[in-house]
Amino acid sequence: MASEKESSGIGFFERYLTVWVLLCMAAGVLIGVYLPAIPDFLSQFEYANVSIPVAILIWLMIYPMMLKVDFHSIKQVGQNPRGLVVTWITNWLIKPFTMYGIAMFFFYVVYQAIIPRDLARQYLAGAVLLGAAPCTAMVFVWSHLTKGNPAYTLVQVATNDLIILVAFVPIVGLLLGISGISIPWMTLFLSVILFVVIPLGAGWFSRVIITRKRGLDYFENTFIPKFSNVTITGLLLTLIIIFSFQGQTIVDNPLNIVLIAIPLIIQTFLVFFVAYLWAKAWKLPHDIAAPAGMIGASNFFELAVAVAISVFGLSSGATIATVVGVLVEVPVMLALVKIANRTKKWFPTKAA
Repeated sequence: MASEKESSGIGFFERYLTVWVLLCMAAGVLIGVYLPAIPDFLSQFEYANVSIPVAILIWLMIYPMMLKVDFHSIKQVGQNPRGLVVTWITNWLIKPFTMYGIAMFFFYVVYQAIIPRDLARQYLAGAVLLGAAPCTAMVFVWSHLTKGNPAYTLVQVATNDLIILVAFVPIVGLLLGISGISIPWMTLFLSVILFVVIPLGAGWFSRVIITRKRGLDYFENTFIPKFSNVTITGLLLTLIIIFSFQGQTIVDNPLNIVLIAIPLIIQTFLVFFVAYLWAKAWKLPHDIAAPAGMIGASNFFELAVAVAISVFGLSSGATIATVVGVLVEVPVMLALVKIANRTKKWFPTKAA
């Protein structure tokens, strides 16, 4: 299995993430319908509308990702400035707003006879959370599969993590506000502190301390791999809990999962091609263009799920929408990897 991971760039659990998500969805629904005492028991453990068990699991999901972020890489920010401009503008000035527009069109117009207005508003909120959270960790995998420039990928991830700290809340607040969705600002800020600031700080502190004591090689090749399955395990357990709260709702409205997936998939392809073709127009090399497209197309769905749970609750439509984002992420991104690899000839080998 280790050799498979080295050769393919994506591990067994990550490759079949969609399968595991579907199995956990099914397990959660069965628990919610036939063992409702379990979600009732878990609902007792909340603080400030945040589920403590889910918060712990989400923290386990996010902390290993933050270990991979090396802020020393920001010193290289001037090496690929145009590539970073593509990344930053696509992620923060285009992606959240195209997601909002596409989701609103589908949930409010296309699906108006199928999905009640209040539920459509919740689904829109979940889509907004996904659109405002560009990928943090899995982009390393997508970059590797497209033979992306590792230094550029590291810089774009590090800078995006810093931008999230200041841009995520205002963008989400703006888009939810114009949608007429009530915004509990303190809960939103608390979510960012819990699920971005603390794990990011913990990851940075761990990197500094362990690298100082054991060296960078030990940290990157021995310490980080110890957490290889922690993120996926935390994610899957979280999904079981989420769907246990949503069990009867899913049974009553199974088509809604497919309906949510359609605008999310369209958005993913659109944002990828915006960044990818922009990089082509600027004559950037393929090893810059591919990861630039990938980071915009993929989502920091762990953050989106965490914030949806904190702000709207485990049983909300917003939470379901973010979970559907997890469901479609891997197969859609693998399709984009194939597209990027097959169009490599479009790009010069060196920046113009």
